Amino acid sequence: MPEKRKNLAWLIFVRLVVVSLFLTAITYFNIRQPDFFPDTMLRDVTRLIIVTYLFSILSLATLKVSTSSVPILGYAQIIWEALFVSILVVLTGGISSTYSFFFNLAIINASFLFGRREALYTAGFCGIIYGLIIDLHYFGRLERIGLVRDFSEYSSSNHVLSLIFTNLLAFLLTAILTGYLAERARKSETALKEKEIDYEELESLNSLIIDTLDSGLVTVNSLGMVRVFNRYASELTGLSQEMAYGRHFSEIFPEIDPSEIASPCNNRKEIFYVNSRGSKVILGLKHAPLSDKEGSDIGAVINFKDLTEIRNMEAKLDKARRLAAIGELSARIAHEVRNPLASISGSVQLIAESGSIPETDKKLLEIVIRETSRLDNMVTEFLLYARPLPPNRSWFPLNNLITDQIALLKGDIRFSSIIFHENIDEQLEIFADRDQFNQVLWNLILNAAEAMPAGGEIFIGTSWGAPFVNQQIGPGRNLCLTVKDTGIGIAPKEAEFVFEPFFTTKSGGSGLGLASVYRILEAHNGSITLESIQGTGTTFSITIPVPD
Repeated sequence: MPEKRKNLAWLIFVRLVVVSLFLTAITYFNIRQPDFFPDTMLRDVTRLIIVTYLFSILSLATLKVSTSSVPILGYAQIIWEALFVSILVVLTGGISSTYSFFFNLAIINASFLFGRREALYTAGFCGIIYGLIIDLHYFGRLERIGLVRDFSEYSSSNHVLSLIFTNLLAFLLTAILTGYLAERARKSETALKEKEIDYEELESLNSLIIDTLDSGLVTVNSLGMVRVFNRYASELTGLSQEMAYGRHFSEIFPEIDPSEIASPCNNRKEIFYVNSRGSKVILGLKHAPLSDKEGSDIGAVINFKDLTEIRNMEAKLDKARRLAAIGELSARIAHEVRNPLASISGSVQLIAESGSIPETDKKLLEIVIRETSRLDNMVTEFLLYARPLPPNRSWFPLNNLITDQIALLKGDIRFSSIIFHENIDEQLEIFADRDQFNQVLWNLILNAAEAMPAGGEIFIGTSWGAPFVNQQIGPGRNLCLTVKDTGIGIAPKEAEFVFEPFFTTKSGGSGLGLASVYRILEAHNGSITLESIQGTGTTFSITIPVPD
């Protein structure tokens, strides 16, 4: 309907132009040759043209106000065209009129607006009207309106019949030809619209697929200028498609050598990139040449994805495997060492208790007993790390556990100059092994105190994380427990190995405290991370699931 409305508006506009040109022409000829048109004829034709102007303007106004009247208004235009030409033929001499060809315009307009069938109907209608006018004029039936038969010029009826036949044939051929062309044009236009719709759908689908990819997609031309920049790439870099378009790829990703993208070899690599949030991430990149339909290279397609989480998970998995291997080895060594160690300790104690040992030797034996006891404790820690007991979970208030432990630790001289700050809900309960969790807190608080030999502050707080669904304990939320100190901090190189067994920076330490913490939290489906700034302090963050 909008297309037909547009065609109808063009038809009316063209009619106004044609009528204006016709009026200009007759006025010109009347000025040059005053006898070319009689005054009566000129006056009548001018009135007809004025009426046509008014009808056309009224039609345009109706077309603008109402869209539902388009079909009726279209038929009215065709009928008016035929009536206009009929009246014009009558006014300009009937049989002698040279304006009968204007009927063809009505037929063309019918085919243009509606189709071949309406064009044939219009041709028949115009033929009937024209034939009626010629017949009435020939037989003298139009003398009342001034059309007198001139028998000196039209003495033969054959001439009249040939005139009617010729015009009717012209009308029919015009209807057939214009109707055929109009149908072809309409079919071509419909096919073109369908293809446009298909192209629009394909373009929309292509844009949707590109924007919903869970990886970055960038296309560059042969000069390295960005053309396509999808949503993932925008979120990673902080640049929109409009901002990235036309910029060189190396401006956005300076870590990537443009020559590597142009090269067909080594199309996969990983780089470090600082994203829009200022975080350093690992990007995995793939690129492929972009060719046109002739096979010529016109650029490249670069696909990239943030692999940071994957690489971290791989590192954690590798670490877990390594710790498991070390733990198994530790368990075997501890088992083999513990029995002879007990025998040595018992034998030395028996020797020391006999009265025939000099005092100097007794002191040496006391050292042996003390060191064997230390070794036994270390072996016990080895066994606890290597073969941890499965957690015996139960609900208990976290605040009470921490309060009791702080009260116990304050009696230790190492905590005499340390201030504790607690921010824990008294009603908060967790579902875990109380003894094992007590060991976790003991190790973390003890490490914090040893990192502040001159005194300082320890902050213990909790916060809730994202909800989860765990196969073992069901739905719940993650609880984050932080233990922060104001100590000397940990060097970045050392921070990578603090959870490794046997790694320690303390004299006399076993290096199993934080390793045991890691294993206990792992058995609870939890995790632990640390952030440390040398000279400022260290923060250990524990995440443990708490069921609803």
